Amino acid sequence: MMISEEKIVNSNQEELARFAKALSHPTRLEILRLLNTQSCCFTGDLVDVLPIAQSTVSQHLKELKNAGLIQGEITPPKIKYCINKENWNKAKQLFSDFFQSIE
Repeated sequence: MMISEEKIVNSNQEELARFAKALSHPTRLEILRLLNTQSCCFTGDLVDVLPIAQSTVSQHLKELKNAGLIQGEITPPKIKYCINKENWNKAKQLFSDFFQSIE
């Protein structure tokens, strides 16, 4: 393997690990499922349907946003979230490539 290929592999592995970490909590999976059912929603909408405190929802949203799986648009005093389609598709491809490579 050439050095440039190793850097690409390492970069992809780091990105895959970041996505995997963000997906490693059931509440985050549920948030993504809910966001996928609509174009966008506000933090308060998620608080209304999830059986956890607003601060906990915000922390999970922060983790998903830091991983790049969702994006937020600030409309004071609210934040509207939606799935980041570009990164979501990239995550799907990275996971697919990973699983196919270890068959």
